[in-house]
Amino acid sequence: MFTGIVEEIGVIRNMERSGNAMKIRVGAKKVLEGVQLGDSIATNGVCLTVTSFGEDFFTADVMVATMEKAGLNRLSIGSKVNLERALTLSSRLGGHILQGHVDCVGRICSIEEQPSVYLLEVEMDPKFYPYVLDQGSIGLNGVSLTIYKAREDSVTVSLIPETLSRTNIMDLSVGDPITMEFDLLGKYVYKNLFGKEKATKEKKDITREFLLENGF
Repeated sequence: MFTGIVEEIGVIRNMERSGNAMKIRVGAKKVLEGVQLGDSIATNGVCLTVTSFGEDFFTADVMVATMEKAGLNRLSIGSKVNLERALTLSSRLGGHILQGHVDCVGRICSIEEQPSVYLLEVEMDPKFYPYVLDQGSIGLNGVSLTIYKAREDSVTVSLIPETLSRTNIMDLSVGDPITMEFDLLGKYVYKNLFGKEKATKEKKDITREFLLENGF
């Protein structure tokens, strides 16, 4: 579990594919304090397991399928990534609960600078609209943010200069991809309210004709 409060910006030092997995090396400092093998570090919002580490780096093995879904395959040597260690029981929950399981990769469609704040609009697949609402929470590149406005195919968040300066979002431009993790509570609520309804409907659609056509 993570809070979406970025601790530092790391740098991709190496990416090496081996079969269906990719080994990545990330340059870092702060998140290495007290690190142990097997610890989790959110990297651009993706939960990665530390497989080795040194004074200024850690490595992690990532399945290629995960790389593609989470957009990590778009990174290259020198790319900046947001880093956060896993939540501890003694930590303050400054953001909101994130699992590090990216739901999709959105695309920045506008950046608007206003007095003391930036409005960032991210385009997404409309199927994720049920998980977002105005003033709700969302994780973008592993950063816990509050939704300023939710639309059917996009969300707009507001960022203060402090957030921009402490994350890699300040380096993004219109058209760039960004990882998205929707609020865990919202996903469970939606599934419990509408998942059962869908399952019930599917059961009702099973007719005698359907069973005969399928060999029953």
